[in-house]
Amino acid sequence: MAKAKSSFVCQECGEAHAKWSGRCDGCGAWNTLAEEQAPDATPKGLGAKKGRKIRFVGLRGEEKYPPRRVSGIAEFDRVTGGGLVAGSAILVGGDPGIGKSTLMLQVAAALAGTVPVAYISGEEAIDQIRLRAARLGLAEAPVQLAAATGVRDIITSLDRSDGPQVVVVDSIQTMYIDNLDSAPGTVAQVRASA
Repeated sequence: MAKAKSSFVCQECGEAHAKWSGRCDGCGAWNTLAEEQAPDATPKGLGAKKGRKIRFVGLRGEEKYPPRRVSGIAEFDRVTGGGLVAGSAILVGGDPGIGKSTLMLQVAAALAGTVPVAYISGEEAIDQIRLRAARLGLAEAPVQLAAATGVRDIITSLDRSDGPQVVVVDSIQTMYIDNLDSAPGTVAQVRASA
């Protein structure tokens, strides 16, 4: 049995390398390369005769745009293109302490007035989130809180007919998938968890 191919991925910038070295050629960081399994290659025998033809259409069409969930926070709604789209995932990034968690709690509270919303924290305790909500005057918002870091547990908890329609995960870099052999926060874990 042939050994699965692997590559060495920088945990700082995500650049892949064929072999391990002490320094990433992409960003210059030291000791950040971690071995990851390479994705399976494209199956052999992909020829034009075996596929089916797809239909091309123009950029303008009669389709309706998906409805958006508007938070009422003007700048957030503007940045998201007019509100959140069902089934979409949005990554909010920025320097530590800049207010990402505060903003997302405000958005969760604003949306919780119209749809079920869950806020899952992997960094802060429930009491810390409650204190922030009280400070912002949001303590009465019907947001469901949980503290968890296991993606399997989160999905199991959310997979129900009356589950939340909006979920905030704070932060994705604290989440982990238990069948990956890498630590939370690594490129592989963040990519898989997202």
